[in-house]
Amino acid sequence: MARQPEDPIVRSIVDVIRGAQLSRRQLLRGAAVGAAGAGTLALASCAGGSGAGGSGGGAIVWGNWTYYLDYDNSTGDYPTLEAFKKQAGFNVDYLEDIDDNNTFYGKIKDQLQLGQHTGYDVITFTDWMNGRLIQAEQVQEFDYANLPNVEANLVDAQRDALDVDPGRKFSIPWQLPASGWVWNTAAVPKGIKTLDDFLRPDLKGKVVVLSELRDTMGMILAGLGYDPAGGWGDKEFDEALAWLDDALQSGQIGNVKGNSYTQDLITGDALAAMAWTGDVITLNAENDNQWTLEIPESGGMIASDSFTVPNGTSAEAKKKVEQMIDYYYDPEVMAQVADYVTFVPPVKGTQEAMAKVNPDNVDNPLIFPTEQDWKRLRSFRTLTAEEDKRYSTAFQNVLGL
Repeated sequence: MARQPEDPIVRSIVDVIRGAQLSRRQLLRGAAVGAAGAGTLALASCAGGSGAGGSGGGAIVWGNWTYYLDYDNSTGDYPTLEAFKKQAGFNVDYLEDIDDNNTFYGKIKDQLQLGQHTGYDVITFTDWMNGRLIQAEQVQEFDYANLPNVEANLVDAQRDALDVDPGRKFSIPWQLPASGWVWNTAAVPKGIKTLDDFLRPDLKGKVVVLSELRDTMGMILAGLGYDPAGGWGDKEFDEALAWLDDALQSGQIGNVKGNSYTQDLITGDALAAMAWTGDVITLNAENDNQWTLEIPESGGMIASDSFTVPNGTSAEAKKKVEQMIDYYYDPEVMAQVADYVTFVPPVKGTQEAMAKVNPDNVDNPLIFPTEQDWKRLRSFRTLTAEEDKRYSTAFQNVLGL
């Protein structure tokens, strides 16, 4: 799905929340026809973790976000991961269990605090959550002797991007997710060009925003004219929060969700959303290109989802995890992943390697942002521990959580 240079940044939104490790493509198709019953959907493989520092049978368990790895619908597997398992000689139980950083953390926080095996040998939280785990000393330091590709190919901009982990000793980027504004092209012909466009009467109750503070509040701050990367404080945050609160209380925003916001788009319960840009291509491909997504002129957000190895993972499993991470830092492998997930890859040489995988995507700005796109993408400034607690509490209170 190559995009012409003059077109808006467009991609399709894919995925619904996986209830019991359901295949997203199968669930997406089932949801589209209103048939999401257990009888019509196949279960994905489940982990056989030992709970004592690794998965059973020598396998490792990878917990990831939905629709975040190349998938072959005809075979029902993940081609790059299957190739790695054959090459490495051990199994990887791949679980699309993360729908939201906070809710997933809640599932494993007790084990993390006790240093017990979480059921996962490697996890890909967003970096702000990884920062918490690193500061709490709940994750293990990587051995770069096992990571030559990472050492050579990690993009320079990410080496010190997480301020509590300079040099990426405890976290290694997997993908660089961005967020923007999406709308149903037919139902919202005017599109969403400014923040207040979400407040139009024709969209009342049909707007959904993300449950991630840094994405939703970052885009609101940007829409109000503030730079999310810095130069704002309590006054600006309170103004942005008031905008969100008013829109929720009035019923203008109909829902706040993690990855499952895409279900609302599929069913038509939402016509416009603040969305992760990497969620879109396959949904349009399978649903007649119904959605448009743009990085707004006021600013979209960009972050990093990164590998970490929780304490409790055995030394043997950690070494296997490092072997897998290094495999994905081969540009030719990452190009296959990037062609499918269409997020910004953190691996040098991926754009050149994409020429062999899919020439149409070599200049796709959703994967390889243009200079103009980068000017529109913002990071969310690092919060102090006190700010993080206070802002998160205020945000959750407004959401009613």
